[in-house]
Amino acid sequence: MGITLLGGAVAEVVVDLPPVNALAVRDWEKLARLVRAAGEDPATRVVVLRAEGRGFNAGVDIKEMRDSEGHAALVGANRACYEAFAAVYECAVPVIAAVHGHCLGGGVGLAGNADVVVAGDDAYFGLPEVDRGALGAATHLSRLVPQHLVRAMVYTCRNVTAAELHAFGSVLEVVPRDKLRETAMEVAGQIAAKDPYVIRRAKESLNGIDPMDVNRSYRFEQGFTFELNLLGIGERHRERFE
Repeated sequence: MGITLLGGAVAEVVVDLPPVNALAVRDWEKLARLVRAAGEDPATRVVVLRAEGRGFNAGVDIKEMRDSEGHAALVGANRACYEAFAAVYECAVPVIAAVHGHCLGGGVGLAGNADVVVAGDDAYFGLPEVDRGALGAATHLSRLVPQHLVRAMVYTCRNVTAAELHAFGSVLEVVPRDKLRETAMEVAGQIAAKDPYVIRRAKESLNGIDPMDVNRSYRFEQGFTFELNLLGIGERHRERFE
């Protein structure tokens, strides 16, 4: 259990943190380090980011924030999430997110910043931040769904299914859960078969023409989370979290 890196031409970063893959500060930091390390390895051609257990990612560990004195855990989580999302986006090679079950909050940050998303037929995506007295990852959700749906999802905290995202074109394939890793590896294999120098330059060029600066945009969102916490609103919502 934990977060592990399986190296190779197709590297796998695997999250296994029962019960729901909610990540503490140290976990987000480790995830960022491993994704960057995989991309920096000249032998790596593609990274597959996936998870074991009930779902892909349940976001930050709310209980860690709730049970910590002061705002150290909040600041740590915001900084570590920023680093993890940026590591996926800036990884020198394409990152494929293989999503099953729940993909919530920080999970949307990871999947939204990935180059390719494949999903199990049980996968669903959402931002429960408003119900947690926080904001963030709408930046990354905007890479997955149209703008009006982004707003509806943020305001209402509703989820969308992998099938809906497939219809938008943001999920490449939806497959039975037991075929998810196989499908992700097949897509990774197609990319890995290309000239690795060209693929790395393709990733760099696509980031260079991206209409959204995802790092700056996400940092802007985080400022409102700090405001909510300064006013005590975030803490009030965290106290109700079970």
